[in-house]
Amino acid sequence: MPTITKDKFPCPVCTQPLEVRLTKKHKPYLTCDPCGVQVFVRGPAGIDEFKRLVERGNRDGILERLDEMQQRYRLGCPECRTRFWIEPRLIKTSAFDGSLKGFRCPKCGEVIPWERRA
Repeated sequence: MPTITKDKFPCPVCTQPLEVRLTKKHKPYLTCDPCGVQVFVRGPAGIDEFKRLVERGNRDGILERLDEMQQRYRLGCPECRTRFWIEPRLIKTSAFDGSLKGFRCPKCGEVIPWERRA
């Protein structure tokens, strides 16, 4: 049975905070069910570096910063439910005055309005 630690680390695909788990041989790993990603850290050097990254994240509040960035710059399409990061190629502007209208979903093309978030 895996051991769940109090530590968190972001998924390398969707950046959601994940619980760091330990195998029966006490090696760290992550599992992100929505993405289907599993990360296993092997070898003494890799385990030491991973522990350093987790400690740095806990100390510097990296997970809170990622969460803040995700709330500001990651949109969800109401049409196809795809989550995506905003980027210049997805910008939709008004043909009339050039103002920002929103961002096109990269999967279905639906325009998601941009709301400035403080």
